[in-house]
Amino acid sequence: MTSQLTVRLASNSDIGRLVDLDSIAKREPMRRAFIAQAVTAGQCWIAAEARDASMVLGYGVLDFSFFGHAFIPLIMVRDSQRRHGVGSAILRTLQSQCGAAKLFTSTNASNQPMKKLLGKFGFIESGYVENLDEGDPEIIFVKHYP
Repeated sequence: MTSQLTVRLASNSDIGRLVDLDSIAKREPMRRAFIAQAVTAGQCWIAAEARDASMVLGYGVLDFSFFGHAFIPLIMVRDSQRRHGVGSAILRTLQSQCGAAKLFTSTNASNQPMKKLLGKFGFIESGYVENLDEGDPEIIFVKHYP
C-alpha cells in the first residue's frame, strides 16, 4: 500500500491533474468533459499523497445515474500506483459517501484486477451488458447495505 495517502473531494484546480493521469482523458474530449462535470458536481474524489496534495494517485466518481441508484462509473489509478492500495482507499471513500441501500458499479469482463477489488469489498455480480466494447461485456456489480 502507498505509505501515506489521503482521499478528498476534488476541486476545480485538480481537473488538469486528473486529466494528466487518465490516458483516455488525454485523447478523448468526452472523458475530459466527464471529469470536469463530476468535479463541478461534487461527485469526484481523489487520492493524493499526504505530503503533496498536488500528487494525484487516482480518482473515483460516485453519482446516482444508474436508474436513480448510487453508482460508481469510474475508478482510475495512476499506472505506477496500481496494486498499492490506492483503488481500495478510493472505493472505501466512495462507499462511505454512498448513503444508499445499494451501490452499483461495472467493469469489463476482462478487467480482472477491478473484479478482484470489487470481490474483496463484497460486491457481487448483478448482470451484464453486451456490445459496449466489442467482445468484452460490461459486468454490473452491486453491494447491498443493511
